[in-house]
Amino acid sequence: MDVFAMFATFFQGGGPFMFVILGIGVVITAIALERLWVIGRASLLNAKKLREDVIFNVKQGNAPAAAAICEKVNAPVSQIALAILTAPNDRNAMLDAAEGEAAVALPPLTRRLPHLSMLANVATLLGLLGTIFGLTTAFAAVGAADPSQRSAFLAAGISQALNTTAFGLIVAVPTLLLHAFYVAKVERIVEQADEMSHRLIQVLANTAGGESAGQAASHTSGRAQAPAHEPQAARAQSENSRVVLR
Repeated sequence: MDVFAMFATFFQGGGPFMFVILGIGVVITAIALERLWVIGRASLLNAKKLREDVIFNVKQGNAPAAAAICEKVNAPVSQIALAILTAPNDRNAMLDAAEGEAAVALPPLTRRLPHLSMLANVATLLGLLGTIFGLTTAFAAVGAADPSQRSAFLAAGISQALNTTAFGLIVAVPTLLLHAFYVAKVERIVEQADEMSHRLIQVLANTAGGESAGQAASHTSGRAQAPAHEPQAARAQSENSRVVLR
């Protein structure tokens, strides 16, 4: 209860700019909670386990199972992997699919994050503006007041100035820390998506290259075996002609 009473006294002594800074703090809280819900869900994914399971199924030749795993997970990394698995079996096509899906899945993570840093700067500047306003009011009151009351007016003005500055910093500093925390989380998710797309495309390209090489080798061996029967046929025909001549 004492804490609320102290905050009420602190807030009342800060002047009109305290209400503006408080409104900015409420907006910052709403944005921070919404970003925590969106970014938190995306960052809870075990991207390493997902990547290992998907690549294992692809190497086993079971691409539908890998796609089914990605469909069960609602995260940008799994969405990009699913786009690669459903793309044509060509490296350029898979790269285009990964870039296209990343352009859709990743931007929602960074949405409204710049607002946090902007509002933190606004809260700081409003605190400084409140300081200037409080000092101006204090000196104006001191000039017009009775000499016996000048010290009281000056103290009230300085208190208002310092309270506004302090409240602006109280709102701004945690906001900047939250912004840095969310940006780091988003960068980690982007790195996981890049790693997933790079390794998955490499595995799919190697698998497709191995199958193509095997088919080409079997086709070449079949063509090489066909002429091997021709000398035997020619030899049999020459022997038959000799018998006829005899």
